[in-house]
Amino acid sequence: MASPKPFFSLLIFLSLLSLSFAIDRSIITYDRNHNIVSSSARTDAEVMQIYESWLVKHRKNYNALGEKERRFEIFKDNLNLIDQHNSDESQTFKLGLNKFADLTNDEFRSIYLGKKTRKSSMRSLSKTKLKSDRYAFKEGDNLPESVDWREKGAVASIKDQGQCGSCWAFSAISAVEGINQIVTGDMVALSEQELVDCDTSFNAGCDGGLMDYAFQFIINNGGIDTEADYPYKQKDGTCDQAKKNAKVVTIDGFEDVPENDEKALQKAVANQPVSVAIEAGGYAFQLYQSGVFTGHCGSDVDHGVTAVGYGTEDGKDYWLVKNSWGADWGEDGYIRVERNAKNLSSGKCGIAIEASYPVKTSANPPNPGPTPPSPPSALVTCDSYYSCPSATTCCCVFEYGSYCFAWGCCPLESAVCCPDNSSCCPHDYPICNIKKGTCNASKNSPFSVKAMKRTPAKMLSFL
Repeated sequence: MASPKPFFSLLIFLSLLSLSFAIDRSIITYDRNHNIVSSSARTDAEVMQIYESWLVKHRKNYNALGEKERRFEIFKDNLNLIDQHNSDESQTFKLGLNKFADLTNDEFRSIYLGKKTRKSSMRSLSKTKLKSDRYAFKEGDNLPESVDWREKGAVASIKDQGQCGSCWAFSAISAVEGINQIVTGDMVALSEQELVDCDTSFNAGCDGGLMDYAFQFIINNGGIDTEADYPYKQKDGTCDQAKKNAKVVTIDGFEDVPENDEKALQKAVANQPVSVAIEAGGYAFQLYQSGVFTGHCGSDVDHGVTAVGYGTEDGKDYWLVKNSWGADWGEDGYIRVERNAKNLSSGKCGIAIEASYPVKTSANPPNPGPTPPSPPSALVTCDSYYSCPSATTCCCVFEYGSYCFAWGCCPLESAVCCPDNSSCCPHDYPICNIKKGTCNASKNSPFSVKAMKRTPAKMLSFL
């Protein structure tokens, strides 16, 4: 009689192979003792069907050869993370297949968060920024249990910054829109693009910035234009001087909320929408869908948003935060971030580190109405052969003796041309430090800004 061992060995091998095949297509969740507590299997065909539906919903179209397939692999990995997270019933928030589901986390961070700028590197601001205990929490303060400035008309509709790191502009504008509505009773949607194009002394448009600098620009400019008159374009542009002079809404100053103090932040938000910075670069934030966010994040703040309320759900305190990634992210464009998290003086995701708010006590100037279309840009003539765009400065790139053979354009009016023949400085920071690539306000001044690069001038055309 033949031995059954080879037959049984084959059965065992096939069983193990089948189990391995199934596990490869499953999302497994473990408890603390590493026991399987849940598993949800998806076949590749099912995942592909989900992917195709997602492409249609979010109007995605990839042109590069093999890009759709590459994005599918990223999508599949993100779906695995979502399934695993959502299968854990202890979680207070859900993840979902939002418009960022085809991006790796590194791609997401580089596109939507922009460069990080901390207040610790801020240069001197004018006296309009005052140290204030306006919202310092004091014993006996009786704060509302919940606040939602949307219900009071002080929050404009959700906007989308697109693939431009201009979150700082959206955060600042939202806070200004809020205080303007509270003081005047009128909700006026204001222009982020004006800040991106014109607030360039310290902020860097799509490459990042700070809300305090944006407040200072609005004060120095005597106001800010409306979104309707100066619409958002999701990219850096040249400052429209005519629209920059359309001063529809003004503020009188700005102040910081006491740092690392959620009670002070709560008091501030109880009185007005507040600009805050948070760390928003993690996978959980990227794929957030709903609920009170308690996911992993640190205090290395990299994203500007606006706290527009707070409350409590199922015993979990939260901040109501307005984001600028469109209404198809999160809870219709908002996220609820855990409030009063244990052992976090900086607040969840660092929300209490860099909070600030505009101050408004005076009326707005008369509304000038829509700005007339700007006339065709006049060229700045460098010589008989070269020219630069309007609102720029001609700087020589190649000079021999007293004659310039080639010109460059510095992207500011009345700029100072640096002697390295490639950089230039704003007229109010006229001292070129070529070694450091900076511009100083004076020879011994500790305050400096980054030097700008010239772009090639265009040759004039002749008949």
